[in-house]
Amino acid sequence: MGRRKKGRDIHGWLVVDKPAGISSNAVVNKVRWAMDAKKAGHAGTLDPEATGVLAVALGEATKTVPYITDALKAYEFTVRLGQATNTDDAEGEVIAESDARPTDEDIRAALGQFTGDIMQIPPKFSAVKIDGERAYKLARDGEDVEIAARPLWVEELVFVDRPDPDHVTLQMTCGKGGYVRAIARDLGMALGCHGHVRELRRIWSGPFDAEDGVSMDLVEELAKTGDLDAYLRPLEEGLQDLPELIANLDGATRLRHGNPGTVLTSDVDYGDEAWASFEGKAVAVGIYRAGELHPSRVFNQ
Repeated sequence: MGRRKKGRDIHGWLVVDKPAGISSNAVVNKVRWAMDAKKAGHAGTLDPEATGVLAVALGEATKTVPYITDALKAYEFTVRLGQATNTDDAEGEVIAESDARPTDEDIRAALGQFTGDIMQIPPKFSAVKIDGERAYKLARDGEDVEIAARPLWVEELVFVDRPDPDHVTLQMTCGKGGYVRAIARDLGMALGCHGHVRELRRIWSGPFDAEDGVSMDLVEELAKTGDLDAYLRPLEEGLQDLPELIANLDGATRLRHGNPGTVLTSDVDYGDEAWASFEGKAVAVGIYRAGELHPSRVFNQ
C-alpha cells in the first residue's frame, strides 16, 4: 500500500505575480507548503528571471491545467538590440554583436512576419526534449543542439516603447508553446542587428491577470495561517473557455462515478467538449452527446 500524501484537500487556483530570480517549480513548492496542500502544479513555466502570472493549481484544479496551458497568453518584453546571446536572454553569453540600430519604423514593419501562424525554433537553452534529453542539458554539456521548428499562433505583436536606441519594448499575445526569447532572437536577425530578451513579464494567462496576483512576500507572510485561502480562485475559472452544462443530482452522481450523466438541454453541439456543474461546482469535463456528458475528467471537490 502506497503512502498517503500529507496535507489538506484544498481545491482551486492561487494566481502568483512571480518575481525575478526564482523558478516556477520553486514557486509551486512554496505555495504548496504555505497552504499545506496535498497537490499542486502550475499552468505554464516562466523562466527564472521572468516575472508575472504564474497560475498555481491546487488539488482538483490540477485537472484543469491543460485548459489554461492551451489558452492565449500575453507578454510584455524588452529586446536588447545589437547583441545575440547563447540563451537568447540576458543570462547568457554574448555570441554576436552589431552596431546597426533599426529605426522605429523598421521595427514596426518587421513585426508583421511574426504574427499569425508562424514556425518557431525554440531556444537551445529550453526544456524541449531531444531524444529524451532536455535541450538545455545538452547545450550546457557543449553539444551542438538542433531543434526542429514548431508551429505557433501569434495573435498580436505590437510596438510599445523605444526607451533608447539599444532597446525596444513589445507586447505579444500568443497560443501554447511560444518562446518570447525566440521572437527576440528572430526579430534581431530579421532587422540585421541581433537581439535578445532583456526583461520579460507575463501580464495575463487565460482568465488570470498579473495585477490580480499575490506576491511571494504575501505567500511567505501568510504561510501556514490559513489566511491565503481568501485569495484562492475557484477551480471553475480554469474551465471558462469550455461551455458549461448543468447537471441534476442524478446526473452529477453518475458523472462523479465516471459514467455518462444527463445534463440540461443547451446549445452545445454533439461531440463538443464541455463541463458539467451541480450547485455551482464543477463535476466533470467530457464530450456532450445527445443530452448526456461522457466524462473524461471527474472532479471530487
